[in-house]
Amino acid sequence: MKKIEAIIKPFKLDDVRETLSDIGITGMTVTEVRGFGRQKGHTELYRGAEYMIDFLPKVKMEIVIPNEQVEQCIEAIMKTAQTGKIGDGKIFVYDVERVIRIRTGEENEEAI
Repeated sequence: MKKIEAIIKPFKLDDVRETLSDIGITGMTVTEVRGFGRQKGHTELYRGAEYMIDFLPKVKMEIVIPNEQVEQCIEAIMKTAQTGKIGDGKIFVYDVERVIRIRTGEENEEAI
């Protein structure tokens, strides 16, 4: 099993969720986060004063899936979340050793 974390632009969330649902991935956790990479934030003007916004709003999606679905999931996220502009985000892939569903005690792929 693998855990995929994708940091994407907030306005792309619904499209990505829909695309993942179309390929059979229905479970995910979504968190509103803030951060920056090469984008380095930007400046804004407020009441005549210019100030720096260092951390930009992003969305972090966390998905645990069987190994067989990893490439399809990555391709779906990339295809849907990509705008071609700086700040599109990142995808991280981790190994998952064990999953347990609290309600039933099911483990691993049965628990996903």
